[in-house]
Amino acid sequence: MAQHDYNIANASFPTVRTDINNVLSAINTCNSGSSRPSGAVAGTIWLDTSGLATAHLLKFYDGAADILLGTINTTANTVDWSDSSFDIVSDTSPQLGGMLDVNGNAIGDGTLELLKFVETGSAVNELTITNNAAGSNPILSATGGDTNVGIALTPKGTGEIVIGTANLNYAGTAVTATGAELNKLAGAGTIKQAGLETMWVPASAMYATTTNPAEANQVETTALRPDMKVFDFAAAADDFVQFSVAMPKSWNLGTVTYQVFWTPSTTNTGDCIFGLQGVACGDNDTIDVAFGTAITVTDAGIGAVEDQQVTSASSGMTIAGSPADDQQTYFQLYRDANAGGDTFTGVARVLGVKIFYTTDAANDS
Repeated sequence: MAQHDYNIANASFPTVRTDINNVLSAINTCNSGSSRPSGAVAGTIWLDTSGLATAHLLKFYDGAADILLGTINTTANTVDWSDSSFDIVSDTSPQLGGMLDVNGNAIGDGTLELLKFVETGSAVNELTITNNAAGSNPILSATGGDTNVGIALTPKGTGEIVIGTANLNYAGTAVTATGAELNKLAGAGTIKQAGLETMWVPASAMYATTTNPAEANQVETTALRPDMKVFDFAAAADDFVQFSVAMPKSWNLGTVTYQVFWTPSTTNTGDCIFGLQGVACGDNDTIDVAFGTAITVTDAGIGAVEDQQVTSASSGMTIAGSPADDQQTYFQLYRDANAGGDTFTGVARVLGVKIFYTTDAANDS
């Protein structure tokens, strides 16, 4: 290691030769020494050996002061560059000027792999990670050349995708069910949901009104074949029956519709008109109250005695009163025989009524 003032003085040839060799030695050892070379000018690079025995400091003299370029560790044979553009350990915000090519290697601490990349030669899709402001979630999104790009999570072997308790949210709704509960649903087949429900009310559950009652009857078809438990509605005048139901709590308290199941007593094919009306009564309400507006449904005779007939579903019927949970609803069914459109000449034998109602809950809890 050597330094020189880079000044070749006039002297004899041997002296000049020695002086030149000393200059070359200084150049060859990068102006090594424990202090800046005496002949240093702006732009001189020199190696400061005044520090630790195994760590030399490479410096640049700018004409006024020395700038540290890097520390050379002669034991580890490494260079720690002082400029953050090169020293990504000391640089607290290193930046890439282009794509980082990991060359098939993983990212880790040098021994343990933290993140591994596998490149597909024909790839056009990738993952994009986006940070976010306070109160908002960071985003892991699929991006790329395709219009629709999914995200595939593939565990190894029998490994599982694990989501912490109460940490699953689907389309803005938190999923509160446990894994065991979800598995139970998966094995249950079709799950009951809120929607349209039906209620069957047979003629045997009805009772004739005190005023203008329809006639209760039991009609034998053939011995030991189905007997028909019916109410007979005559053609001459309006006849009535009633029944009552405590509607389910899951009922949305809206309108209901209905169908009449009946059978003709004659082969006449005229139109038979049925009407249904209802009223709801709650605790401490009077039951001496008028029914709501009736909704009618028309069905033509089928032309064969003892054949099953089912009317079309009626339009929506509003139940009078103030329907609410835990109330009793009274229904009144009648044949509008004196209406101009009722042309069925025989007795209409009602077998029962199917009520359609809509629920807004899956059960009555």
